[in-house]
Amino acid sequence: MRLAVVGGGSTYTPELAEGFARLRDTLPVDELVLVDPDRERLALVGGLARRIFARRGHPGRITLTGDLDAGVEGADAVLLQLRVGGQAARQEDERWPLECGCVGQETTGAGGLAKALRTVPVVLDIAERVRRRSPHAWIVDFTNPVSIVTRALLTAGHRAVGLCNVAIGLQRRFAALLGTDPAAVSLDHVGLNHLTWVRGVRVAPSGGPGPGGGEGQDLLPKLLAEHGETLADAVGLPHALLARLGAVPSYYLRYYYRHDAVVREQREKPSRAAEVAGIERELLELYADPALDHKPELLSRRGGAYYSEAAVALTAALLGPAVPRRAAPGAVTGGGTDRSGADGTPAPARVQVVNTFNEGTLPFLPDDAVIEVPAQVGPGGARPLPVRPLEPLYTGLIAQVAAYERLALDAALRGGRDRVFTALLGHPLIGQTDRAERLTDALIAHNRDHLAWA
Repeated sequence: MRLAVVGGGSTYTPELAEGFARLRDTLPVDELVLVDPDRERLALVGGLARRIFARRGHPGRITLTGDLDAGVEGADAVLLQLRVGGQAARQEDERWPLECGCVGQETTGAGGLAKALRTVPVVLDIAERVRRRSPHAWIVDFTNPVSIVTRALLTAGHRAVGLCNVAIGLQRRFAALLGTDPAAVSLDHVGLNHLTWVRGVRVAPSGGPGPGGGEGQDLLPKLLAEHGETLADAVGLPHALLARLGAVPSYYLRYYYRHDAVVREQREKPSRAAEVAGIERELLELYADPALDHKPELLSRRGGAYYSEAAVALTAALLGPAVPRRAAPGAVTGGGTDRSGADGTPAPARVQVVNTFNEGTLPFLPDDAVIEVPAQVGPGGARPLPVRPLEPLYTGLIAQVAAYERLALDAALRGGRDRVFTALLGHPLIGQTDRAERLTDALIAHNRDHLAWA
């Protein structure tokens, strides 16, 4: 099995290498190709990845290259984890929206649109080259903004699934609070990428079906009653709000539910981008140590927790035996053995929270919207599982953000100031003409080097 990681020089990569090495029985990688144009950085990250494999006794080969075409040649799967413009562009995304009274964030609001405009054309070019060099490869997109990037890939006909670590992070947190095996925990997780709510948490009974089955009592009320303050702190929202909703919103909902308070905080404190840039400098210094043969603890502060576990599970499912459509009710995340092969023998199934086409799952959205829900994943792709009806509080916001994402993709594909303005006007965190005008001019000014039409 040959896997390629585009953006292999990312400081995230040792997390991936550790996961591939530790979970090699799930995903037996013969060759891991790290692709990155920054040769110096790639050498540091790749050297640590090789030492991690060696320490774990992994027999696979790690190849480093700056040649994208050679890197993806013959790949079974290609993981995308790139950042067009680097941390410098991220710092800009988190700064100029604040000047207009809007949240400064790299995936939400005006900063998120800027990232989409820079990223979509680059990702589509990469995907076309993957299609020419390895037409049967799956593309796993971890590149933000995941919804918009995945929609671009799927709309262009690529074999792609979007992945985020929010769901697996919450699953692990709930499992720790319940004192149970994370693999047994399933979530009713629904929404769009970085716009999701967990409305139920279930644990598979001992000896019962795997967590793909959705059986068991809903333990979310118990979690909120006993650990509400802890969960509220984790997602940056008031405990009273979680209690009122009876749900756990993703961390990114704070940018909607507490927008003005977050803007005040961001104006008073150093940006997250500045913090991440400092962490990355320290990490690269650590990676240069030839004695280091494991991912350092500092990497946990970089973000992306459990990314490797989620990526291994998804890639293994996409490259495994065929998965038939499953009609079981409920919304879950996890794994299990829930199907049989043609001869009746059990074959592994995978239910995992991913980003893929809606296809009628949320009836108030068009089929080609990209949603983040539990899906049955196999070599045929990801098929969303049925979702119980959503409350109007959620459907309204989801519908508006999904409409914005459609406008954002149009702007990324066709360019032009008017399309950028329309997308910003359609975003629920902006929605005012004077503010949208100012943000449009600021976005173009700060991203001109990355916009072919500007």
